[in-house]
Amino acid sequence: MSLLDRYQQAVYDLLFKVRSTQRDTIQKAGEIVAEAVTHGGHVYLYRICHSIEMDLYERGGGPVFYQLYKAGETQLEPGDVMFVSSVSGRTLDVVNLAYDKVQKGVQVIALTSMEYAKAVEPVHESGKRLHEIVTLALDNCAPAAEAMLEVEGLEAKFAAASGIASDFIMWSVTAVVVETMLQKGCRPGILKSFNFPGGGLYNDELRKRYQECGF
Repeated sequence: MSLLDRYQQAVYDLLFKVRSTQRDTIQKAGEIVAEAVTHGGHVYLYRICHSIEMDLYERGGGPVFYQLYKAGETQLEPGDVMFVSSVSGRTLDVVNLAYDKVQKGVQVIALTSMEYAKAVEPVHESGKRLHEIVTLALDNCAPAAEAMLEVEGLEAKFAAASGIASDFIMWSVTAVVVETMLQKGCRPGILKSFNFPGGGLYNDELRKRYQECGF
């Protein structure tokens, strides 16, 4: 089997594992976000697995309410939701941030690899890893040390798992948010592509509505 075929099969298997094992947690995450948004809370994305957050922020087909967390500039309040990520669960600045926000009443949802986290020691002063600190942890099902495939002739394994899994998870969570809000009678603002005719004007009006009602 070619490396291309092996890689694509590994991705199919990875996403199937996420779908099979994380459905309930994804549902819970979506409900947390929907509850926050419909009650005036804000939703912030921070460094999700090497910038996966940019696939959701200001994207055609994505919700207007996702915002980027900027350290030193963004003020979070109790009831807000923040998504963070560390595949190993021990990235110190991420764990520090999550710990601080949880203490302040922010609901923190983490994307991490449980297999990876269980294979390493925590470095946070609490003695805990990311999944042991946050409000809710989503397992991206990446293997320990991240890469999926042994390749003859290479010392290190090939093909990172967490990025594609995290993107799949975040859009799955967003699907739950949208459906839950619609069921509550709240129509979430979904952006159109800026480059499609009329998209820019539509999005400008959507952002104005967001400033007024939060979604």
